[in-house]
Amino acid sequence: MRKVHVHDGRVYLNNQPYYQKLLLDQGYWKDGLVTAPSEENYIQDIQKAKEMGFNGCRKHEKAEDPLFLYWADKLGFLVWESTASFWSFSPQSAGVFSQEWTRTIQRDYNHPCIILWNMMNESWGVPRLYDNTQQQHFARSLYHLAHGLDPSRLVIANDGWEMTENDICAFHSYKHGSPDNPDAQAAFSLGLQSLSGLESLVERPLFADSFVYEGQPVMLTEAGGISLKTGKDKKSWGYSDTDSEESFLAAYSHVIRSIYASDLLCGFCYTQLSDIQQEQNGLLDEDHQFKTDPKKIKAINDSKETTTSFSTIEDY
Repeated sequence: MRKVHVHDGRVYLNNQPYYQKLLLDQGYWKDGLVTAPSEENYIQDIQKAKEMGFNGCRKHEKAEDPLFLYWADKLGFLVWESTASFWSFSPQSAGVFSQEWTRTIQRDYNHPCIILWNMMNESWGVPRLYDNTQQQHFARSLYHLAHGLDPSRLVIANDGWEMTENDICAFHSYKHGSPDNPDAQAAFSLGLQSLSGLESLVERPLFADSFVYEGQPVMLTEAGGISLKTGKDKKSWGYSDTDSEESFLAAYSHVIRSIYASDLLCGFCYTQLSDIQQEQNGLLDEDHQFKTDPKKIKAINDSKETTTSFSTIEDY
């Protein structure tokens, strides 16, 4: 059992402010696609994330296997639940998506690790969300559907931008700059200092037309995506590229320290846990093995005292 709520621009876990250090986790595996080779692989993913200093994950476009959720419960690892988007908006696709979310919430309701239902991502399926009232009503209906089925968790109707009703102001930005672009790095750090500054970092408007910020907690829910080009894979792709562990850690440190320097933010989600197909920007490779020393990642993640880390379910 646990309690999650928001108050005065912060997320609280068991009535204590809790700084979320999340990893974007698409849940892909080299041979099994969205199916892990074994139960042990789910356990190892969670343990490796915690070893690097993360306290949860934001599942991306995937309603995860209940085995993963079981071990997240047992090991004390927070989860933002998601499900696959649809591509073209219509009353039929909207209806099917609502039904799938209803079944997902009912299936996974009893997993205490899940603290948030993450309904849509970056206006996928609702490309005219900014100014189309029908699509705005649909986004709002998902928000109220989730709260109607489950009053114990937070809800994000649309993650990334063009928000309507959200319990968290959740935005995405990869404009952190590379180590050889100090101007972009400075602009990223400055932009994180204020709500108006965020507008310069996000690809689309933060809020849909006629919607405004209402004091929600603010989190950077996609950032980073830095690739490390190794001798094994020189064709890796990321939102920015590095060619050594030293340069990668410098770039990673810039992103995290910029986030920590912002009094506006109360958490982040780093992209991403592991490499997948063309996206070679994970902290783990496609075999889910560390690319860099996890202690060095943890040292950066722990560079600001933000919260108490839970080690087992009994610590919730």
